[in-house]
Amino acid sequence: MNTRYLSIHKSLLILAAIFFSMLSYGQSKKVWLQYADDFFKKGDYITALKYYERIYSDSSINESGVLPYEVGTTSQKLKDKKPKNDSVVKVPFKDYIDHQIAVCHQKTYDYKRAAEHFKETANSSYYPADRYEYADALMKMREYDQAIQNFKAYAESPNHTDSLAILAAQRIVACKYALDDEHYEKEIIVEMADTNIFNKGTASFGVMFFGSEDRIMFASAREDGVILDPNKQDSRYLMDLYWTQRDDVDDPWETAKNFGRPLNGAVNDASGTYNGNNVIIYNRWENENPNGVSMYLGRMLDFKFFESYKLDSVINYPGSQNINPYVTEDGKWLYFSSNRPGGKGGFDIWRIKIDATGLPSGTPENLGYPVNTEFDEKTPFYHSIGNILYFSSTGHNSIGGLDIFQSKFNLDDSTFMAPTNMGEPINSSQDDAYLIWDKNMKHGFFSSDREPCEAGHCYDIYTIENAPIRIYIEGYVYDMATNEIIPGASLTFKDVRGTIPDFTLTSDAKGFYHTELIQQSEIFIVAKKKDYFADATNIDTRNITKSTTLKHDFYLEQIPQDEIKIEGIEYDFDSANLRPKSKEVLDKLYEFIKLNDNLTIQINSHTDCRGSDTYNQKLSQRRAQSCVDYLVKEKGIEKERLIAIGYGESRPAYRTDENGRVVLDESGNKIPLTEAYINSIPSKDEQEELHQRNRRTAFEVINQK
Repeated sequence: MNTRYLSIHKSLLILAAIFFSMLSYGQSKKVWLQYADDFFKKGDYITALKYYERIYSDSSINESGVLPYEVGTTSQKLKDKKPKNDSVVKVPFKDYIDHQIAVCHQKTYDYKRAAEHFKETANSSYYPADRYEYADALMKMREYDQAIQNFKAYAESPNHTDSLAILAAQRIVACKYALDDEHYEKEIIVEMADTNIFNKGTASFGVMFFGSEDRIMFASAREDGVILDPNKQDSRYLMDLYWTQRDDVDDPWETAKNFGRPLNGAVNDASGTYNGNNVIIYNRWENENPNGVSMYLGRMLDFKFFESYKLDSVINYPGSQNINPYVTEDGKWLYFSSNRPGGKGGFDIWRIKIDATGLPSGTPENLGYPVNTEFDEKTPFYHSIGNILYFSSTGHNSIGGLDIFQSKFNLDDSTFMAPTNMGEPINSSQDDAYLIWDKNMKHGFFSSDREPCEAGHCYDIYTIENAPIRIYIEGYVYDMATNEIIPGASLTFKDVRGTIPDFTLTSDAKGFYHTELIQQSEIFIVAKKKDYFADATNIDTRNITKSTTLKHDFYLEQIPQDEIKIEGIEYDFDSANLRPKSKEVLDKLYEFIKLNDNLTIQINSHTDCRGSDTYNQKLSQRRAQSCVDYLVKEKGIEKERLIAIGYGESRPAYRTDENGRVVLDESGNKIPLTEAYINSIPSKDEQEELHQRNRRTAFEVINQK
């Protein structure tokens, strides 16, 4: 055969091979794209990403044509997130692949790679929202200055949407907040929890108290978890519920134990909470639907569980995810997060009353604004002592991903106050969630994906040692009548439970005092000054869960020269026996005498002018003594502090007006209610009223220490 012919024939065969290879490769690329898009639509972004990246690695991608594509706006959960398009536009192939890869990385929390691809499409007219998404990815990478520039660029671009422009403005505020060092709590200590107990495995999160602060539960994916088929399941990637305990706050935690079957069901089981009455409510993901998650209830007896069951539609609303259950310390409320209808957008915090068996009672209520937003609110925890709701949100002023916020519950009107960001180091540019505190808010746990892991996005458990809670009290001491300051007043601080020694302060030249109090204490404070009655208050620091300066002023009343009538003292006719009502009045006087323990008190009894002087004097003495005897013998006042004097009719009262003020005569003198004066009154009824005023019991201060 001709060698030239052979050469030509060989060349043609090579060209044909190349042609069919290219044709085959092009067909493969179309198949990869179809696979990628199908997995993308199903929400399987990891698998979709593999196929998109195969296509992306092809050097000829830049020369590819265009694809018909309906351009979306944003991944945020907003009312106008899906704008209406009149027609399907054609998108350059590379722009499309860059965008899809960016979204896949975004959905799998790899913000660095997401930013690399969103940067490629940020200026694309086909994907105007990618400038926003690029800025959002930069924000999560802590590149706050660049994020601000790109948020501004998006908001100022002609292709922005109003809703995203508003969000961009909010994100700019959040970035500036993150750049402000003042929000960083330097005294808070955050550390990753022990890797042998808590963070052993591929992911761990959601610590919750399990009956006490020294026994806790959490979710973890690690070896030796509950599986049914070792050939098809790998426990390293399935969440189970674990628990651990310690003997005391200073002791180490024991090795974590898997609850085992039937509580854990060889699927993803996580976010457990305990109702205090042998019930655990938790989340379980459905095998047939990776995005399907519901709340289950498990009962235990002697630490052995019955088969768990799915709660009904009151909790697990059809077509929605109902996650992150938390039962309050009293076992009466179940808080949870849900994207069910009726919320503010995305996931919201809801709550519902539950009975002692853990079953819901009534219907769930949405916490509404200001807690919930159009973004996601998750992982609720209610601190019952501080009356504070802790939760995570991508809204408010999040500095990146989920941030942990706190919202004080106002007991007066049963409303939640505007949430505040917990700041760094608790929050980071990544997702931070599942915060819980002990009762004193000194130690706690939370979960975060701030550290890189093999899977690219996985939670670890962190411990928190709170900044020292400093409680101060300050104020002034005033004269009650004049409002003038009282320098040199003595303030005695007494611990009601006797665990802290008493101490005394003195108000300064401006009448001011200031001191620090101890958390978890009840303090009784008494302010005194010579020639004044004391004033007092009770301060309870047990519900104070953050550094606070309390304000309290004291008002001291000058001791009068005249006696002070004790209203309401009554006796039987011609008797010194105290009536029950009189004892109630003396009980109040007892509190006054105890408070003013530096005074010696004289109890005075008086009669009207009717009857003989001798009889009236003896009757009044017996009545005064009956008051003293009650206070000494039945109430325990030291007998040397009380003196009984009966004056009979010898010290009549003075005329007063309807407001109790002393009436003066034309010469400016007090008018005593003598027998002659009373008889000069024409009205018999008024005469009787004046006689009654003379029949009185009073006290006066006769000595001060």
